[in-house]
Amino acid sequence: MDTLQAVILAIIEGITEFLPVSSTGHMILASTYFGIEHDESTKLFTIVIQLGAILSVLVLYFKRFFQTFDFYLKIIVGFIPAVVLGLLFAKKIDSLLENPVTVAVSLLVGGILLLKVDDWFGNSTNTEITYSKAFKIGLFQCLAMVPGVSRSGASIVGGMSQKLSRSTAAEFSFFLAVPTMLGATVKKCYDYYKDGFVLTHDQINFLIIGNVVAFIVALIAIKSFIGFLSKHGFKVFGYYRIIVGVALLIIHFFIHPLSII
Repeated sequence: MDTLQAVILAIIEGITEFLPVSSTGHMILASTYFGIEHDESTKLFTIVIQLGAILSVLVLYFKRFFQTFDFYLKIIVGFIPAVVLGLLFAKKIDSLLENPVTVAVSLLVGGILLLKVDDWFGNSTNTEITYSKAFKIGLFQCLAMVPGVSRSGASIVGGMSQKLSRSTAAEFSFFLAVPTMLGATVKKCYDYYKDGFVLTHDQINFLIIGNVVAFIVALIAIKSFIGFLSKHGFKVFGYYRIIVGVALLIIHFFIHPLSII
């Protein structure tokens, strides 16, 4: 990996992490294009730069994180399913489904569903998140354990299924991402440390650059996404997912075999 590749991967992370388009599929395409998909440092890089994306949520919604204790309890309730199901099934699911074809199929199926989401749930004006709704949204988020299923997409659709407005569902998805992504990042970093993986000076610099870029890009992406989603809904993202899913299948089977980072 070089500096330009680190910046491009971080831009992709910042854009796709909070949009319902699956960051995994985009990382597969980019890393394969650069020829760095089999490098262990690449996988660690894509994990650690999530911290920059997480920080963007804390900065954008700083005041929301210092309002009421009830706010934190609802996030914890929504986070519980990911903790329980993640500990029980994450490794099993990865071993069975972690391949480019699964990612591509998930992109296609998710894209088709996103084309219908606005028709199914409309655009409610309800902004009240109860503990029951928070837990159910957390269950939807667990669908993202399947590679290629967008975490943000699953949790936003989960929120809309509970009759929340698009913007409220999206914002709660961002809040829920903080403990979920932070926990996953810390766990995977610990696994690398336990396996004796040592970072070089250049790799540390790439991680710093990546986190800064991911943070800035995610700030812009989140602010733009909320406004766009409120006005236009999910169909654009549905069509986009279908295009990326088809592209992955064509590249994998007819041009160059792809690999999960």
